[in-house]
Amino acid sequence: MRDRFGAVLMTSMSVLFVEAVIGAIALFVWDLAAESPSAPYNTLGLFFLIVLAPILAAVGAVLGYLLSVAVVMPLLVLAGWFGRRYSGREPWWWVPALTAAATALPFPAVVALTEFGLLACLGGWLATTVGLAATALVARRLLLPDRPRLSAGVMFSRVAWYGALAVVVAGLLAGIGLYAGIGYEPPQLSMERVAGTWADDKDGTLTLTADGSAMADRVETSDYGDSLEPVVHRCTGIGSWEYVPGVAGPRSQTVVVSIPECPMDPWEVLGTPGHPKLYVYVGDPDSWDLYILQRRA
Repeated sequence: MRDRFGAVLMTSMSVLFVEAVIGAIALFVWDLAAESPSAPYNTLGLFFLIVLAPILAAVGAVLGYLLSVAVVMPLLVLAGWFGRRYSGREPWWWVPALTAAATALPFPAVVALTEFGLLACLGGWLATTVGLAATALVARRLLLPDRPRLSAGVMFSRVAWYGALAVVVAGLLAGIGLYAGIGYEPPQLSMERVAGTWADDKDGTLTLTADGSAMADRVETSDYGDSLEPVVHRCTGIGSWEYVPGVAGPRSQTVVVSIPECPMDPWEVLGTPGHPKLYVYVGDPDSWDLYILQRRA
C-alpha cells in the first residue's frame, strides 16, 4: 500500500510539474500576443529567472506535493467511491466531473473579489479543471486492479520522458507561432496620423495640430511637490509637439509634447492600426500608473 501511495504521489507531482512548464510557455505566448506596453522580452528579467530557477523548482515541488495530497488524491478517492456507489464500477469520467465541480466552488468569489473579467475567470477555471483532471487520470491508472503495479521511480522516469517530449512540442509550436507573427506590435504612426485629438476616459484631451501646436485640457501629469513626493494632477496648457519615428521598430516611436505648464514624458504607442493609443506612466516611479489616451478625431 505504501509503495502504491508513493507511486501515485510521484506521478501526480511529476505531471503537475510538466503542466506548469507547458502552462508557463502558453502564458508567455499569450502575453506576447496581447496588447501590452511592455517590451516583447526583458533581458534582465530572463537573467533573474535563470538565477532563481532552483528556488522556483523547489517551491514548485512543495506546491506540487501539497496539491497532490490535498486535491488530486482526495479526488481519486471520491471518484472511486462515487463510481462504485452509483455506477457499480469506477468509470473514468467521475474524475473530470468531480474536478469541475470542486474547482467551480470558489468561482463566484474569484469573479467578485478580483479585477479579472468573467471570460478570464472562465478560462482560468477551465485550465485549472483540465490540469487537475489530467493529473488525476494519469495517477488513476496505478489504482486500477487490472494494471501492473509500478514503482515511484518507474513512473517518474516515464512522466519525465513523455513530459519532456510534450514540453519540446509546446516550445516548438510557440516558436512557430511567434515566428509567424502572432506577437503584438503597436501600429506604426506618422505625423499625419498623430495629428488630431486624443482623449482619456475622464474628459481629459490632448489636441495635436498639423502645424506642431499642442493643447492639453485636463491631461494627467505628475511632478514633484514641496515634499519631493510625486503628485498626479490634471493639467491644462498650450505648447508644441513632434513625432519621433524611432529606429528600432514601432515600439521605439514616441510623441514628444512640450507644454511648460504640463511636464510629461514622451508618449509611446499602443492599440491597433484602426484604433491607436498614446500612453505614459504617471505617479510614483515605484508603482507607476498607466495613463492612456485614445484617438478621438
